[in-house]
Amino acid sequence: MLTSLLCSVLAASAPQAPRSVAPPCAAPQFAAPVRLRAGDRFVQVDEPGYAAPCWHDVDGDGAKDLVVGQFADGKIKVYRNLGGGKLAAGTWLEAGGKVAEVPGIW
Repeated sequence: MLTSLLCSVLAASAPQAPRSVAPPCAAPQFAAPVRLRAGDRFVQVDEPGYAAPCWHDVDGDGAKDLVVGQFADGKIKVYRNLGGGKLAAGTWLEAGGKVAEVPGIW
């Protein structure tokens, strides 16, 4: 009880920040969406979707490649960065000479 009372008194007496102070984080700014082309096609995902795209330098050449997860079979498609804003056609990520799969829970 005494602790609650002291906390209430301290909170009420704490100096308040002036209303003109900007919030600590500004609202995020995003560019307009664009469809990416890879080879001669647009990048797309297999049904049912739920893609998890990210940029990672898969081949170690210093340029980040587009990596897109695929929900249904747990496969990952890699679109190699060719430079100049161009991507190669997608290929499945392989391990041990076979298409790699992340095991699911289904």
